Amino acid sequence: MSDIITQLKALKLYGMAAYYADLQNNGTPGATARLDSSVGILHQLLQADQLATLEFTETARNLVLVGGTGTGKTHLAIAIGISGIQYHNKKVRFYSTVDLANRLEQEKNNGKQGRLTLSLVQIDLVILDELGYLPFSQTGGALLFHLLSKLYERTSVIITTNLTFAE
Repeated sequence: MSDIITQLKALKLYGMAAYYADLQNNGTPGATARLDSSVGILHQLLQADQLATLEFTETARNLVLVGGTGTGKTHLAIAIGISGIQYHNKKVRFYSTVDLANRLEQEKNNGKQGRLTLSLVQIDLVILDELGYLPFSQTGGALLFHLLSKLYERTSVIITTNLTFAE
C-alpha cells in the first residue's frame, strides 16, 4: 500500500494518495473490495512507462489515458508533464487536441504547414488532452494524424481520451 501512496505523492497526486489511504483504512467493505481488486491495475499504471521519472521519454514511448469525465486523466497528464519539467529537465508541451487540430489547419491555410511539427519533433513529451471529447474537421484530423506519424519514435506523446477502444 505505501508503495502506491509514495508513487502517487511523487506525481504530486496528494489528494489521490490521501483518498487511497482513507479507503484502505476506513472504506466500506464494498469499497475496500473494489479497491483491493484494482490495486494491481493501479500499481501497473504507476509502474508502466516509469511515469514519475519520465524514463519512457528516453525511448519515445507513448501513453494513452482512457476514462470517463472527471476521472483525473488530465490531472495525471499535467502532473507527469510538470514532473518532467521540474525534476528531469524535459521539454514538454500541452495542447487541447481540438485546439491543436485547429492550429495545424490554420498553419496550413496560412501556407506555413509543417512548422509546428518541426518544432514538436524537438520536444521530449507532447500532451494531447481530450481526444474525442469535441469534434474537429476532417482536415484537422488528417493533419493531426500526420503530426502523430512524424512524432512516432521521436517524441513521446500522452493522449487523454474518454473514448473506449470500441469507439
